[in-house]
Amino acid sequence: MQQRPFGKLGMASALTLGGGGLGQVWGPTTREESVATVREAVESGIDVLDLAPSYGNGEAESVIGDAFDGALPSGVRVTTKCRVGATPPEQVYDLLSTSLEGSLRRMKLERVDVMFLHNAVTLGEEGGERLTSVATVAVAVAPAFERLIAEGRIGYWGLTGIGYTDALIHLLTRGPRPDYIQCIANLLDSAGGLFQGSEPQRPRDIIAAANAAGASVMGIRAVQAGALTDAIDRPLPEGHTELADYARAAPFRAFAAEVGHSAAHLAHCYALSMEGVSTVVLGVKNRAELRECIAAEAVAPLDPALMARIDDAVGLAD
Repeated sequence: MQQRPFGKLGMASALTLGGGGLGQVWGPTTREESVATVREAVESGIDVLDLAPSYGNGEAESVIGDAFDGALPSGVRVTTKCRVGATPPEQVYDLLSTSLEGSLRRMKLERVDVMFLHNAVTLGEEGGERLTSVATVAVAVAPAFERLIAEGRIGYWGLTGIGYTDALIHLLTRGPRPDYIQCIANLLDSAGGLFQGSEPQRPRDIIAAANAAGASVMGIRAVQAGALTDAIDRPLPEGHTELADYARAAPFRAFAAEVGHSAAHLAHCYALSMEGVSTVVLGVKNRAELRECIAAEAVAPLDPALMARIDDAVGLAD
């Protein structure tokens, strides 16, 4: 598998195994299949595992604990996350520390390589479960992460780069700058239901700002929660954002069929070909899905002319 520059952690595999599928966020699986998927991913050359407590209420992290029993294979890096929202600044360290303690216990580890703020950031003071202000990141979140680094419990810290583009670019350009950032990397430039605001999404601007600031980019939502596959494999309510994106992607599915690939295969190839992305995070829930992604990685990057045809199919062409 290709190795790519991965910021302060050196090099990393072009693919990262995400925890959403392992935690059954993207449909049902079993603990046994999840453990087998993790082991096969590592055996195939994937050396970054991206987890969070919210993936199946700790299930994804427990899978890692079962798969390796606290003895990660050499070179494998692990991340976790914590949602801060509108937590008062004086409580942020305790929140992060307690969340990290639970993650480490489930994964049977003593430290993680990167810990991410697991919600959007905003320039304003509006809060809630899904929003943290830039001011709170500066006065509380970043200092708390630095304290965890000093304690030896995490290596670096990062942001979830969804939502309010100007707020993210503010942090990337003015600081405190994250070491890593997770950005939308799909052919629709869509975060789907992850973003609940009304402003236009500009993930490629965030990726460019991260590159300029020296923050390594992990691409997420390569298949946009199933909207960029041949068929969404879980029930969704009428009007759901992912169903709207699935309809929007109909010309892409037709193009994928024309060139002889599944939509998921071509969508992963596209994400792997996007400029400025160090590694693409997979949302697979079983070995069959994993193998399709590994096959995509083997043929990426796509020819620029093919990328342009995909952009044209979904209306992203200049």
